[in-house]
Amino acid sequence: MSRYARQIVLPEVGTKGQNRLRAAHVLVAGAGGLGVPVLQYLVGAGVGMITLIDGDAVAQSNLHRQPLYRMADVGRPKALAAADAMASLNPDVALHPIVDWLTPANAPTLVAQADVVLDCADTFAASFTLSDAALAAGKPLIAASALGLTGYVGGFCATAPSLRAVFPDLPRSAATCATSGVLGPVVATMGAMQAQMALSVLLGLTPSPLGQMMIFNATNWRMSGFRFDAAPEPAHPALFIAENQITPTDLVIDLRDEVPAPFRDTALHLQTGSMPDLALPPSDTRIVLACRTGLRAHHACTTLRDRWAGDIALLALPEQ
Repeated sequence: MSRYARQIVLPEVGTKGQNRLRAAHVLVAGAGGLGVPVLQYLVGAGVGMITLIDGDAVAQSNLHRQPLYRMADVGRPKALAAADAMASLNPDVALHPIVDWLTPANAPTLVAQADVVLDCADTFAASFTLSDAALAAGKPLIAASALGLTGYVGGFCATAPSLRAVFPDLPRSAATCATSGVLGPVVATMGAMQAQMALSVLLGLTPSPLGQMMIFNATNWRMSGFRFDAAPEPAHPALFIAENQITPTDLVIDLRDEVPAPFRDTALHLQTGSMPDLALPPSDTRIVLACRTGLRAHHACTTLRDRWAGDIALLALPEQ
């Protein structure tokens, strides 16, 4: 136990707490700017088992904010490169890498197996997919995001409201690190706070980080926060589905105006602004709204809800 001597001496940890960490299973979705510090600190702390899912490969443009990787890793799957690095850091931790994207098809099983879920994917569709799965399974979710010189981290689900409850209104378009940039220390700060929140949940520390939001702004050097324990859940949320979960009876609408044709022959190819004029299907039909990130689908769903009480699902097609 000498490896963990500096944290075992803490009254909040002790030998009992260290044993709790060793018995824990954590799901980490994403091995990028948030996932790198998360993995380093959770593995360093001795969390017994970590499942890591990421379908991306290391790119040279990642290295300024993902210093776990080296030039020799460029082109390798991030999940495998991260697993090798973590094995060198602490061989006592079992890290199970999955080279795949998190989807609504695989998320429920992965979430059900974990004690704590960490959203390090930093995409709208992945975040809401994880939140929906964690809420349904009663599992705590630690989610974070960073862009430019700002970021947030919060504890959701289990005993707290979901991500949808805190973010009921979404922007019309989503900025990304590729389009708007980010500084490495900003995203590392958010990832380190995610790891701290996860350890606090696993150790049962009080007050709980579940229901707590922290916001960091490196422009004016301010850290702020608030509790959201009473945030109401949306009454009729439209859940994300995977492409292979589409059924023959679904009305599928592809909202991507950046592609010349819909992703399947049976889908309609419409613009978001066409929702008020859509000819409604029979009431027992499910409408599937698809776009690249899920944002246009979300806003189209909001418009459609004014005159459609039936089932609506969302589909993100980032790789299409």
